[in-house]
Amino acid sequence: MRKILLPALLFISCFELTAQADVAKLKEKAAAAADKMEAKTIAWRRDFHEYPELGNRETRTAKIIAEHLKKLGLDVQEGVAKTGVVAILKGGKPGPCVALRADIDALPVTERGDLTFASKQKTTYNGQEVGVMHACGHDTHTAMLMSVAEILAGMKSEIKGTVKFIFQPAEEGPPEGEEGGGYLMVKEGVMDNPKVDAIFGLHIWTHIEVGKIHYKSGSLMASSDWFTIKVKGKGSHGSQPWAGIDPIQVSAQIIDGLQAIVSRQSELTKAPVVITVGKIHGGVRNNIIPEECIMDGTIRTLDSDMQKEVHKKIKLTAEKIAEASGATAEVTIDTKTLVTYNTPELVKKMLPTLQTTVGANNLVETEWVTSAEDYSYYGTKAPSFFFFLGGMPKGKDSKTAPPHHTADFYIDESGMKTGIKAFCDLVFDYMNMK
Repeated sequence: MRKILLPALLFISCFELTAQADVAKLKEKAAAAADKMEAKTIAWRRDFHEYPELGNRETRTAKIIAEHLKKLGLDVQEGVAKTGVVAILKGGKPGPCVALRADIDALPVTERGDLTFASKQKTTYNGQEVGVMHACGHDTHTAMLMSVAEILAGMKSEIKGTVKFIFQPAEEGPPEGEEGGGYLMVKEGVMDNPKVDAIFGLHIWTHIEVGKIHYKSGSLMASSDWFTIKVKGKGSHGSQPWAGIDPIQVSAQIIDGLQAIVSRQSELTKAPVVITVGKIHGGVRNNIIPEECIMDGTIRTLDSDMQKEVHKKIKLTAEKIAEASGATAEVTIDTKTLVTYNTPELVKKMLPTLQTTVGANNLVETEWVTSAEDYSYYGTKAPSFFFFLGGMPKGKDSKTAPPHHTADFYIDESGMKTGIKAFCDLVFDYMNMK
């Protein structure tokens, strides 16, 4: 029996070593291509940065992406979820389907700074004249995935499986009254035909040094819900508040009550909760108590059960505080994103890949963050792994780096090459594990 098993084991070991050597060669080839493509990647990024477009309006961006993918010989679908682009690369060998996602939209922010490719674009957003800026790094995500597509297309015969490139619009949210983003991409079937076996995504981060990757298994980014509370009272003269029911004063009590949900009613050792009122409007004159006051805000949770519980408590708190003063409160909550959840089994399987890509010292396990990502919807259809890519210049203090969604947001373009290599390496390793 031993005489039979030993040659068999030796054969298996030799086969595995050969397979590992083949994958290592693929990674080296892709890394060399990424180095050669760096200038091209930067040029794409700068073009998208100079000509940004808001969600569901990314027509120029989508056209550039689609034309590039068609030149690579990929099967390209345009107009997905309004302005999205999806391309399929069928490898020369059978294997699983791996999806890679990038978001392509910009924000209603007026850029400040002296970049030669700074945005000068203006548009109308929700009835207001605004500047348009890639103030969250989506321009880099788009450029990186275009480069990954070119590299992998050049290695088509060596790929074991199918790669689906997802260029998603409206991650920051569609205009009022429209559907869009990751939710609509999934709704329209982007994770099917062919069915995706695993999906990977990344977000460049201005507070992480270039060359580093941060990750977390399980819940990584918060769900994002937007709420409106409409308080109805009774109007009166400002000098006679007892003759009316002041909805502004009731709203102030409700705002205080919402924070008690966080500090006194939520199990914060389990997961954090954030409730923020970002906008409040009531009245037209300083000596008139209005009949109505409206608040708008956001809810961030990192546990789906806590998310549902917080929704119930917000409604109960607002209604009962208003009732105690003789007013009424109408609460509406709109879910924008789910919790971005990294499948633990997939994370565990792929961590060695990222360690090889950036080096063990540059792969950092991080804490969850309360910002949100509509990439979360893809994770409802397949195992998912989303991570943060360094975009801060080396030696800079992360505490002084301009935050995302601000006029001074800045990305060190040298970090993009790491993202390209990480995506390619994840594809190669995942496909050769199946």
